[in-house]
Amino acid sequence: MITEPITLDTTGVDTQGEIARLRERGPATLVELPGGVRAWSITDTDLLELLLTDSRVSKDARQHWPAFMNGEVQPDWPLFAWVAVNNMFTAYGADHRRLRKLVAPAFTARRSAALQPQIEAITEELLDTLAAVPAGEVVDLREAFCYRLPIGVISELMGVPDELLPGLRVCADGFFDTTLGPEEAAANYFELYRLLGELVARKRAEPGDDLTSALIAARDDEDGSALAEQELVDTLLLVISAGHETTINLLDQAIVAALSHPEQLKALRAGEVAWPELVEESLRYDTAVVHAPLRFAVEDIEYEDVRIAKGDPIIVCYAAPGRDPKVHGDTAPEFDLTRENKSHMAFGYGVHHCLGAPLARLEANLALPRLFHRFPDLRLAVPAAELPALPSFISNGHASLPVYLTAGE
Repeated sequence: MITEPITLDTTGVDTQGEIARLRERGPATLVELPGGVRAWSITDTDLLELLLTDSRVSKDARQHWPAFMNGEVQPDWPLFAWVAVNNMFTAYGADHRRLRKLVAPAFTARRSAALQPQIEAITEELLDTLAAVPAGEVVDLREAFCYRLPIGVISELMGVPDELLPGLRVCADGFFDTTLGPEEAAANYFELYRLLGELVARKRAEPGDDLTSALIAARDDEDGSALAEQELVDTLLLVISAGHETTINLLDQAIVAALSHPEQLKALRAGEVAWPELVEESLRYDTAVVHAPLRFAVEDIEYEDVRIAKGDPIIVCYAAPGRDPKVHGDTAPEFDLTRENKSHMAFGYGVHHCLGAPLARLEANLALPRLFHRFPDLRLAVPAAELPALPSFISNGHASLPVYLTAGE
């Protein structure tokens, strides 16, 4: 058994190649994270399903990660915010159920569907702006479309004032950037909390019809409990970061995949394949989140020839099941809108399955057909293989998405 860990590439330049190398070592293998932290990387779908539904696995570093409990993990660790937050993302057991119950009403399928007119309005406004770009000019579609739609939706949902958005965006980008050094990571962490604290203060003074105000006022009907102050701020952090970054990457990856497979795009435009098939195949093929830090073994866990000891960190590879040959066969590495089985873990699995999944799917299913029908000559300005990757082993997208909108150059 190989015990020397693979150091995860913080630049994200070869995500699928790295996953393949991890998979070759077995269902679980040791990896090294920034700061020399070692964790078990899980790439096997069966083991993922087991661990993500097992009470012997926790996301709460305060209870179950000795290094964190002993003060060895400090805010200058680049991934500190991923384990230090106190919200349903890191909660365990009864705490997780309580926190999820307070947030869930804002993300039901019905509430998401009610946002459709706003999503359509934002989409049309963005497309109108793109249509005004002079012919032959290169446009960064990630910035001009993939980013602006989700951030517009989530900021309206949360009631974020326009003047706070630029700072929150910079901090959210830093949250996912695994190349940040210790000083940069710590500075980003503290600035993010300053901005979120300002948002809470504003909404306390002037509540509105938005999620932030609702979370401030939320009470559990059974015991009357509300979100504690840290839980409130950390829940806002979770909603803002997960609520836009993952959808940006979904739109980004779906556009690149469609433009890279012209015959399949032709079938979509002709109505021979439904647009939701593009969304689901994109989620399988290149999911928005690659590795999600961290979980911790509550007690010793044995699986085949692997022993994950009590207290050991675990990093879940959500991108692995989408191309697991045991699930998708020899065609797993191929993008195919017609494949019958498009199963994936793009929105997580088990009790921590993403509450925002219906909203993300709705945004993509509304926006993508409108984009491709509005710009029938849309094409990449550089080969797909030359698109720059986001500097992250967590977030899976492109740093930019240069395209031509029209036929002429």
